[in-house]
Amino acid sequence: MPESVWLLPLKDVDDDARAVKLGEIAELDVTASQRRFVDDPLRMALAGLAEAGRHPFAIDSNGLAVGVLTLQAGAARLAGWPDSDSAWLLRGFAIDRRRQGRGLGQLAAAAAVEAAAKLTAKHAGGETGVVLSVNEANPAGLAAYRKAGFTDHGQYLGGSSGPQRIMFRAFTG
Repeated sequence: MPESVWLLPLKDVDDDARAVKLGEIAELDVTASQRRFVDDPLRMALAGLAEAGRHPFAIDSNGLAVGVLTLQAGAARLAGWPDSDSAWLLRGFAIDRRRQGRGLGQLAAAAAVEAAAKLTAKHAGGETGVVLSVNEANPAGLAAYRKAGFTDHGQYLGGSSGPQRIMFRAFTG
């Protein structure tokens, strides 16, 4: 049976549930080569909780956190997008190294677009989709985002770890 994911919004759960998920996130591991692209998963989740415009999510599969991601409003320029407000920024995205290669990144990226559409509707925002930047030296990330329906919008040279590809997926319907 193929694995599935769902996104648990860490700001929308009670303190006990959040503590459990943060404990699971603290156990996530990324490979040494991924460290040049992403920060520590727990640090990324905590940063998301601390800032009003960020919405951190635990990526769950079979009831356990297998990854983390954050959607941020008003920050699309950080990925090389022409403006800050027409798209959500997908950032701080990591899947535990022990769960990689199973399509979870692709499923989580697609689920992030759905979550962003719901946030836009809830907050009456003007975002039309989700943007991210992915390092050109990260072929697994590029492939996962493409499979999740993101399209390449050119190169961005503002990343701290080398050339990036700007990728965008519009909301549907």
